[in-house]
Amino acid sequence: MTAMRYFVVDAFTDVRFRGNPAAVCLMEKPLDAGVMQSIAAENNLAETAFVTAVADGYDLRWFTPAVEVDLCGHATLASAFVINHFVDPGVAGVVFHTLSGDLAVAVRDGQYELDFPSRPPEHIEVRPEFGEALRQPVIEAGLSRDLMLVVGDEVGVRDLKPDMAALAALPDGFGVIVTARGETVDFVSRFFVPNGGVPEDPVTGSSHSTLIPYWAARLGKSSLVAKQLSARGGTLYCEDRGDRVGIAGHAVLYARGEIEL
Repeated sequence: MTAMRYFVVDAFTDVRFRGNPAAVCLMEKPLDAGVMQSIAAENNLAETAFVTAVADGYDLRWFTPAVEVDLCGHATLASAFVINHFVDPGVAGVVFHTLSGDLAVAVRDGQYELDFPSRPPEHIEVRPEFGEALRQPVIEAGLSRDLMLVVGDEVGVRDLKPDMAALAALPDGFGVIVTARGETVDFVSRFFVPNGGVPEDPVTGSSHSTLIPYWAARLGKSSLVAKQLSARGGTLYCEDRGDRVGIAGHAVLYARGEIEL
């Protein structure tokens, strides 16, 4: 039996028990995908990241309790935090090799800045089932990897109580982003993945690959501040860079230990 180092990090927050908790597993060699999926299911967090050191950076994969995903922001930020604190202390930047290509993370003044692909939403027709699933009017809809639904205001996002079965039945996209212009920040959102083992994700970096280009165009600015209005909540500092986006935030260690394999 061997032991694998394991960490839980609260991402997109500087306060423990807020933001989005991600598990980070440091592997000496790759594991079978089925084993990684079993570990993610056992962890029962929105995402578990698996990190393996290679000659030119780190290989990185992400799993929800139910499926492997192609892009995850908070678990990437958490992985960079673990490397910066426990693998290569004080390193100023990390490059991860992932299903979405090479992703760089810069460490600046205690923040971790992700360089992610931009995934602008394609405008689609607002269908009646969108509003029925959200239990409130939808004023605009778009589709990238995820279905993006725009509602009237921040209160509508914050107080949202969707019909989860109806959300799960929507055929469009991997997850469902609900967003509106913010009152004290540029925009707000929430993110639901009922078919991926994550009914609601507390703070989601990958959804901002879609939200940033959308709101940058609507608001006419490239630097934006966003909040995700889940129960835990989190703040993301965003930049539209054309075919890339910058997504920055803080992180806090919650736990560390070992997994027996």
